[in-house]
Amino acid sequence: MRLWPRSLHYRLLLIVLMGLLLANGLSVTLVLAERMSSARHVMLGNLEDDVSTSVAILDRLPANERAQWLPRLERGNYRYILGPGEPGAPPADARSRDAVRTLTEILATHYPLRFTAVPGPVSHIQAHLTLSDGSPLTLDLTPRMPPVARWLPVVFVIQLLLVVICAWLAVRQVVRPFTHFTRAVDTLEPASPHPLTLTEQGPLEVRQAARAFNAMQERIQTSLKERAQILAAISHDLQTPITRMRLRVEMADQPDLRDKLTQDLDSMTRLVREGIDYARSSGVAPEPVRNVDLYNFIDTLVCDYADTGKNVQFTAARSNVPFATRPQALHRILTNLLDNALKFGDKADVTLTMRDDRVQIAVEDNGPGIPEHELAAVLQPFYRVESSRNRETGGTGLGLAIAVQLAGQLNGELQLVNRPEGGLSARITLPSA
Repeated sequence: MRLWPRSLHYRLLLIVLMGLLLANGLSVTLVLAERMSSARHVMLGNLEDDVSTSVAILDRLPANERAQWLPRLERGNYRYILGPGEPGAPPADARSRDAVRTLTEILATHYPLRFTAVPGPVSHIQAHLTLSDGSPLTLDLTPRMPPVARWLPVVFVIQLLLVVICAWLAVRQVVRPFTHFTRAVDTLEPASPHPLTLTEQGPLEVRQAARAFNAMQERIQTSLKERAQILAAISHDLQTPITRMRLRVEMADQPDLRDKLTQDLDSMTRLVREGIDYARSSGVAPEPVRNVDLYNFIDTLVCDYADTGKNVQFTAARSNVPFATRPQALHRILTNLLDNALKFGDKADVTLTMRDDRVQIAVEDNGPGIPEHELAAVLQPFYRVESSRNRETGGTGLGLAIAVQLAGQLNGELQLVNRPEGGLSARITLPSA
């Protein structure tokens, strides 16, 4: 249904507003109906008393004095005419019926009486009667209700505005905590070192929801820390037996078997070390923040790779503005990204872009890229795109996961994007402040 709004805020506002408007409209209708009914009874009662008295006065006055009394007896919606009046058909409109019935009840028993309708846009009748001396008398009557006071429409408009404002405030009080809760859930990062904590204030239900959210987030953080501790402990304990196995393999007599076992032990050692690094990146308190020259920092790292014969290029505008960051964490992120780029491609391009509110570092390669449906999955621990599951080509699956953890410690974000010309672009976005 297109007319039904998609937002909960506007749905509740529409429902509450329609309910209040219907209730207000019903109240106004009942008040106006009761007012019209009361006004009609008052009008007919005044007509009954006033006309009977006026006709009796005119009937008892001498014929030559009646004209002088006509202005005194005239009212807002009727007057008296000394004469037969205008001919016409009997009135048939609904508004005239009450007046005809009232006049018939008070005059027909004493005077000959008939009614005619005067043509026109509004209800207009004349009552023709004959006084005791045979003189004709006409009552010219325009049946109408008393006019509505000028201030009444203004009051209705003000009342409508108050209804709209109150409905909006009521819906806002209901939806605003829910919106904050939804935003907190959307921004929930279990691995973040600075998790967002909802303020436990407001109505009872809102405080309970915030308390439950904070408790859930704390349980998630505890579970992740326990997992990281288990991983670190296992990885650390594996180093000793791996070292013993390496010593025993080196004493083997068969060279081919010794080389194969040594390769396996190297892979196990690399996996253990990266497991320890991942556990440290998620469970250890981050290093202190220091000011660095970001241009020289990245240029030095790129030069180190170039000195070892790697095809790594760095492009950026020269800038000496100090940048506050955690150097070791940033160095590890860039190292992991450059290693990945050189593993799947034959060159890596590093680009630094500095703006007022953020800094972006991009590491691009000319490799095969990553399927679009796996771009988010490769950021998870132990996930590798390589279908062969070969440690030499697919890695351990922890390099990008460690980079994501460390980027979170820097209040930044790591994003992977496939390049249109081929290859992968790994972009680190960091706040400049």
